[in-house]
Amino acid sequence: MKALWKRVCDLLIALPAVVILLPVFVVIFVAVKLTSRGPAIFKQERAGKDGRAFIFYKFRTMKVGVDAFAPSPKSGDDPRLTRVGKFLREYSLDELPQVFNVLKGDMSIVGPRPLYISQMAEWDDRQKKRLLVKPGLTGLAQISGRAELTREEKLQLDVEYVETACLWLDIKIIFATIAQVFGRKNVYEKRYSQSEYTRGQGK
Repeated sequence: MKALWKRVCDLLIALPAVVILLPVFVVIFVAVKLTSRGPAIFKQERAGKDGRAFIFYKFRTMKVGVDAFAPSPKSGDDPRLTRVGKFLREYSLDELPQVFNVLKGDMSIVGPRPLYISQMAEWDDRQKKRLLVKPGLTGLAQISGRAELTREEKLQLDVEYVETACLWLDIKIIFATIAQVFGRKNVYEKRYSQSEYTRGQGK
């Protein structure tokens, strides 16, 4: 029953969003194509519910030829970013095509962010609980620090979401996400994992 209402809520949000945002999609698509070589849409295989692979969509923010699996940019000065890509990332507009992932049923509006398939091998049994639900456009980790969190902290919050998921929590996450996007908060990663932090402290 929970899965049914979740799917209904996803469609009630995603369908109007596609219609309302269609002009924005067109403008961004054209801007990406005109200002940098390569496709406007970036596609990559990610881990979905139960670990099943699906194709994940984003507007391309990086130059063609860079390593798609390299660490995320830590500032807007990263040379891999295009001029338009920097703007899209800072306002999270690069994530908009994932609305189509939601319509397809690969993703939900709220849930753990979809990670690389190869990362599943690194998780312990508790961390793998994040695979019990569909990945989301936004989640508990994204409103709790986002890029300021380490990988381990994000995984912990993902599991907490799975264990406490309910309609009211989803509503809270959606509104907190909107406020964060307009505030352009925590866009660039500060430290990827706890090991980076301990090395930086000389431990």
